[in-house]
Amino acid sequence: VDGGSVNVRPGARLGRMAQEAPDGPESLIDTVLAADTERARLLHQADTETDPMRIAEIHMRLADIGAHAAPARAARILSGLGCDHEAQQQPCSSFSGGWRMRVSLAAALFAEPDLLLLDEPSNHLDIEARLWLESYIKAYPYTLIMVSHDRDLLNASGEQIVHIDGGKLVS
Repeated sequence: VDGGSVNVRPGARLGRMAQEAPDGPESLIDTVLAADTERARLLHQADTETDPMRIAEIHMRLADIGAHAAPARAARILSGLGCDHEAQQQPCSSFSGGWRMRVSLAAALFAEPDLLLLDEPSNHLDIEARLWLESYIKAYPYTLIMVSHDRDLLNASGEQIVHIDGGKLVS
């Protein structure tokens, strides 16, 4: 069955790891930063808005969401997934598909949605990056649904594991 629906509360942010590796001239860090669409939109508005009251509102919201600390947070996530500072400045197109999938994972984590869907997030990760991901997932402050065949990752990072058996969910 490929039908159905998902109900989420109004205003909830839903995020997922893209199945296609990012590619293009944007740097790894810029690709991850772009994943926070609210931040990107507000930064653009701050540059183009002319109404002083609206500019003040924009800057208050940027402060509320920690927009100025975002580059450091994005860099920490990329670093945890194995991308050093020099690599973070390089264009996505200069990396293999596996490394670009790490950037896709970093972007999903960086966005910090209310509900994060991850499909096989440990694919393409070496042991150090997998251990970092395990630690990150343990501390994730929102809801995370992960599909994985990596039993070690599932056992170490989840509070509850649901197995699909014969079309039924088994806790």
